[in-house]
Amino acid sequence: MSMFTQKMKMLTAVVMENDRDSVVRALLRKGVMEFVHIDSLPADKMSRLSSHSSSVPRAALTDARVRIETLMREADIPLPDIESIDIDTLPQLDMEAYRRFLDRLSGSLQSVRAEQKELNEKLLSYAEIQRYASEGKNEYLDLRTGTITHGNAKDLLSRLQIIEGIYLFDAEPYISLTFRRDSQRVSDLMDKFGWAESSDPEIQKNALPEALGKARSLSDDIHGKLSELAEDARKKILESSDKLIPMWTNVRVHELCEHVEACFSYTKNTTLFSGWVPAEYADDISKIIYDTTKGVSIVEWTDADSVPREEVPVAMKSPRILRPFQRMVDNYNTPEYGSINPTPFTAIAYMLMFMLMFADIGQGAVLLLAGVIGSLVYKKHPEKKDGLISRYLCTLLMYLGPASMVGGLLFGSFFGIQVPALWFPFDAVVEGESVPGLINSVYDILAITIFFGIGVIYLGLILNWINLFRKKRYIELVFDKNGIVGGVLYAAGIWFAYGFVRSGYRTFPSAPWFMPLVAVCLMMIVIKEPLEFIIRKSRKEDAGTVSHLILSTVMETLVEVLEIFSGLLSNTLSFMRVAGLGIAHASLMMAFYQLAALPGNAIAFFIIALLGNVLVIVLEGMSAGIQSLRLNYYEFFTKYFTGHGIAFEPVGLKSRIVSD
Repeated sequence: MSMFTQKMKMLTAVVMENDRDSVVRALLRKGVMEFVHIDSLPADKMSRLSSHSSSVPRAALTDARVRIETLMREADIPLPDIESIDIDTLPQLDMEAYRRFLDRLSGSLQSVRAEQKELNEKLLSYAEIQRYASEGKNEYLDLRTGTITHGNAKDLLSRLQIIEGIYLFDAEPYISLTFRRDSQRVSDLMDKFGWAESSDPEIQKNALPEALGKARSLSDDIHGKLSELAEDARKKILESSDKLIPMWTNVRVHELCEHVEACFSYTKNTTLFSGWVPAEYADDISKIIYDTTKGVSIVEWTDADSVPREEVPVAMKSPRILRPFQRMVDNYNTPEYGSINPTPFTAIAYMLMFMLMFADIGQGAVLLLAGVIGSLVYKKHPEKKDGLISRYLCTLLMYLGPASMVGGLLFGSFFGIQVPALWFPFDAVVEGESVPGLINSVYDILAITIFFGIGVIYLGLILNWINLFRKKRYIELVFDKNGIVGGVLYAAGIWFAYGFVRSGYRTFPSAPWFMPLVAVCLMMIVIKEPLEFIIRKSRKEDAGTVSHLILSTVMETLVEVLEIFSGLLSNTLSFMRVAGLGIAHASLMMAFYQLAALPGNAIAFFIIALLGNVLVIVLEGMSAGIQSLRLNYYEFFTKYFTGHGIAFEPVGLKSRIVSD
């Protein structure tokens, strides 16, 4: 694992036109290169180059792939693993033959599709009628009971069935339940058969339950028919699986090739392409190109240092074990190229925060078990859609469960019951019991989280200093609110606050060095803007006017001083939520056990205690996870994370999505 983002190199290569397809497939197999559209290169390299002309439009390839995937999903046919295939042995792409085959297969399913559509429409109407009835919205329904004076009931029924509704015409009195919006159409048909409405209140009373019972019965029948139709369609598709699978493979590989070749440009006999590669793979890529072209090629590498930092894609190399926390970082933003890799620090901070907020051996074991079972279920059914507990959450629970168990060992909690603690009995302190040692009150617990927050904030500041030093932004490193000046003022503020608290909130601490130190730091913040102005002037850059400098200095100084004194204070106090949630967790468990003891019955005690633990695991576990994420994003990341990077997206056979 690298502490920083991966070092990148830009490849620019020229190969013979005859070797183009072989090079593309070889690079796809390696799958470590993000291709750059050739028109983004400098103009002097673009002269006399033409763009890629495709025999098969990429949109047609994508449409064909989507059609095949839709059919395969319907028949539960898994997508093949194309990483292991020899793409050089694939047959020639015949899109017209593929289209004809897919059209024939879709045509054979047309009757099934039409019947499924008709049944689903009926199912929706029955469900809507039942919903209106269950919600007491009878004004949307039209219920009729009666007989006909002339004509045949079967003829009337056959005509009524074109209108959405439920009809019971097996015996008199007949029952019709339709939507109010169709009442006029129903009346017109019934009038032709001399419909006579029943005036018996008992019949009217029983008509709605009978109609709803019929609706439920019809709905069950439709569900059965839909299952049969889905199985029929599945069997028809499975019969063609031996053609669909290789067809999908061929289309997918050509789609990837088209994506790559769209980045190429050409002369009469040569092809030029460019892209970004992690520096560790540069030699491998060079060898692949030389071997594929038998040495008839030109390969040129450009170091990322010679390209503007904001144009270099960012790849972070973290161990597989840290993948859940890598996703947290990705969801926030992509760090700037060459900066600190936030993943390992996020993992440590997140699990420590969760441990302090949700410390319990038993409940942590439940979280771990839920994560393991969920992961196994998703692994066994890879096509299964994410449910309430997603794949990502299952994986995360396998980390948070052990973290909670470690916290339970430190604080002596097992399903909210006090057990011997390795550090101090958290629950006993919350209950107000006399506990020997340094931690013997809720205020001491709050102090722990304050010191923890100070440590996290200083870690963020130090990481920011490293980033600024690597980027050679020395002015910000020294004079910025998150630079060394900000760190010194924060330390002075901590000393001042600590002295005030130690005095019992009676007197402020004093020292001969305190005010001069604060004054020097504030002066350094004031001179930041003028110093940058002088440097820009010396470099012949546009530095603006003196009046703009004065205004900018005043505003920047006020904002930065305010952010240092109020921002860092609020960030530090924000970590008190860690103690707050930990205290709430212990208090809730105490409350549930007290409730469980009230009935004086062992069975009732067990049921109430069980329900209490379930409620705490769900609600408190979710709260602890959310608050840990919030503290990372807003109190930790804001100190050092510069989210201006472009995510590195290499193209290979394992790429899931190809898009412009």
